[in-house]
Order: sequence, then C-alpha cells, then structure tokens
Amino acid sequence: FAANEMAPHMAEWDQKEMFPVEAMRKAAQLGFGGIYVNPDVGGSGLSRLDTSIIFEALSTGCVSTTAYISIHNMCAWMIDTFGNNEQREKFCPDLCAMQKFASYCLTEPGSGSDAASLLTSAKLQGDHYILNGSKAFISGGGDTDVYVVMCRTGGKGPKGISCLVVEKGTPGLSFGKKEKKVGWNSQPTRAVIFEDCAVPVTNLLGAEGEGFIIAMKGLNGGRINIASCSLGAAHASVLLARDHMCVRKQFGETLSNSQFLQFKLAEMATKLVASRLLVRQAAVALQEGRPDAVSLCSMAKLFVTDECFSICNQALQIYGGYGYLKDYAVQQYVRDIRVHQILEGNDFFIVGYSAGPGNSPP
Repeated sequence: FAANEMAPHMAEWDQKEMFPVEAMRKAAQLGFGGIYVNPDVGGSGLSRLDTSIIFEALSTGCVSTTAYISIHNMCAWMIDTFGNNEQREKFCPDLCAMQKFASYCLTEPGSGSDAASLLTSAKLQGDHYILNGSKAFISGGGDTDVYVVMCRTGGKGPKGISCLVVEKGTPGLSFGKKEKKVGWNSQPTRAVIFEDCAVPVTNLLGAEGEGFIIAMKGLNGGRINIASCSLGAAHASVLLARDHMCVRKQFGETLSNSQFLQFKLAEMATKLVASRLLVRQAAVALQEGRPDAVSLCSMAKLFVTDECFSICNQALQIYGGYGYLKDYAVQQYVRDIRVHQILEGNDFFIVGYSAGPGNSPP
C-alpha cells in the first residue's frame, strides 16, 4: 500500500500541502484507521507490535501522512479505552473508517513538555462544560472532525485536568491560520481556539480529574508510533542511499566501490536494526502492561528519533548536492523526520525499569 498509494504522491502532497483524505480512507479499508481499537466498534483489534510494524511500513511511502494516521489512531484508542459504550459507539466506527478524522489537543502556547500546567478551562454550567482557551501545533486542526481536548476542570496540577471530546461545528470552536512548516506538510497544523465553547457533559471521557492520566497513557503509545514512523523514514533512506551509490560515479568508479561509504552504509543499517529492536521491545512491553513499559516507550522515542534522523541525514550526505534537491525523496525524509525529535515529549520515567535479570536499574 505504501509503495502503490503513498510513495508516488509523497512529493506532491508535500509541495502542494495536500491533506490526502481519499488515500487515508483507502488505508482505513485495510484496517489502518483503528489499528488497536476493539473490533466491536470497527477497529482492527491488533497489538502494539503489529501497529509498530504497520507504521514503519507506511512511513516508507509518506512519513507526514503516516504520522497523522498515528495521531488519529491514538485518539480513536483513547475514546475506545476510556469512553463509555455510548461514546464508543458514537465516535469510533466513523473514526476507524476514517469517514471522520481526529486531532489530539494537549499542547498550549505556554505549555509544551510541562503539560500539567495547561490553562484551557472547562466550567460546568448545567449539562454543558463552557470551554475557554487555546491549543497550539494541533495536527489536522481545522480539517478534522473530532478533537480530544485536555482541559482544566479543577485546581492546579495534573489532578485538575479532564478530557473532553469536542466536535467540529460546535459554537465557540475556531482555528488559527494554517502554519507554514519545514516538513509534515501533508497534514495541516493550526491553533485550536475555544471561546465560550459549550460541550455536552456526555462528551467527558472518563471522570473529572482523569484527563492527565488519559493524556499520558495515550502518549505512551504515541511515542512508539512516532518512533515507528522514524524507522520507516530511515529504512527508505538506507535503500535510497544504497541505490544511489550503485549508479553515481566519481573518480571513474561508482560510489559503491568506496570502502569509506560502504562502512557508512553498514553503520546506517546497523543503527536502523538496533533502533527497530528497541521500538519493538517497547511495543511488546506496553501491550503486556509490563512495569517497565513507560520507561521503554520514552527510551525508544528518545533514542530512535535521534538515530533515525542521523541515518536520513547521512543518506542525504551520500547524495551530495543532489540530496538537497526536491527532485530526490531523501530530502523530504530528512525534513519530515526532524520534528519527531521535538513532539510527543521525551519525558523519561525510570521508576519500575529494570535493566534485566541480575542488573540494577539505572
């Protein structure tokens, strides 16, 4: 699917900043709209390990589009996991079919990594919450239909945060300008703004005060997902660099005859495989609910996004000046993957982590 439906359009989606709705709906027909959502509401019911493999493969075709699909899946999972039956049945089938698209709203202009300090407020009035505030850097913002919003219903700190599902078209919901980005151009990014936005109490996920827990549990999987997208970019870049070395000639012979570049390619491939193993281990740990799962998800996100960016950047270097031209896909992988080192957070949780039998935790 990545080779046939995504890769041929990757450059066009990037340059024209197109949100490829129809391509994503084709992906949903293969079960990629709710990969780890339960089947009774339209999901595929697959594991976190399955999900990692799927996102790596799809990212070889287009990192930006796959990264949005990963965020959409995280939102669908949050509703499936923390919503009641009515909420699950209302939202999940359309999300899994990608007839509707979802956005995750946590980051604010003044709170990024310090998510517990968010200021967007929700005041209970009768059978509605009145939402005021704004969210920043929201993937899909303005083009999506469902917004999973973290907001403050109580006092300061994480225990005062709740989670509301806000539907597009709700009075008081508006959007900022479409951001101009270095990469991730196939998904729109806007501020999401709430001005006396009345959201029904029935759209509260979980109980009041559980929003921060919901947000963090979503991000555990999100970190694996975004690391998996990085794997796909690195995988594609290694193959591109290899193929370029076989045809590009310098000093009378192809680059593939250079021992220095052979060593570079071997190092890139080794880093890719090592990164892949760490992501897969974290995915299994999260699926099994192991006590070291949170630490491993954070480790995988931190390590793999750095290493995979390094791989893509080295692939561009092997291309030389050609790598800097938009005619060649390698530059797009570099641009799209760079943001992976920034988003989804690098919060590092060591509690419960063990280095293995007979080893002390770090």
